[in-house]
Amino acid sequence: MPECQKLLLSIVELGGYPDFTALYERLGFRVEKQTSMRKVLQFLKKNTPAVIVAEFNFQSDFRDRTSSLESMMAVVQRTPDTRVVVFYDREYAHQLARLTERFPLLLTLRFPIAESDVEGALGKQSA
Repeated sequence: MPECQKLLLSIVELGGYPDFTALYERLGFRVEKQTSMRKVLQFLKKNTPAVIVAEFNFQSDFRDRTSSLESMMAVVQRTPDTRVVVFYDREYAHQLARLTERFPLLLTLRFPIAESDVEGALGKQSA
């Protein structure tokens, strides 16, 4: 793999949608996968991805946050060139809106996620 490839961090905590790794690689990204926010935060201490693709998983048990994405976004906001794409479920759109007010995101994609939507969101990032 060329060293100049941009890094894409794929965070799959719950899943339930297609694995887009082949698409990410076809678009020229080197893909790193993580499955827990704890590991993501450790990864971000040493790496600065060009793009992060994550799921919005609303967690009603958090008193002061909507999801663990807020912890990640607090770190990512220090790297303004990193773009974030968030997959979400329609029933949690209003909770996601609270997150996007605090942390502007590149793009949100609602389930079911189509490969063409992901390609459209990332195609311009890989240029």
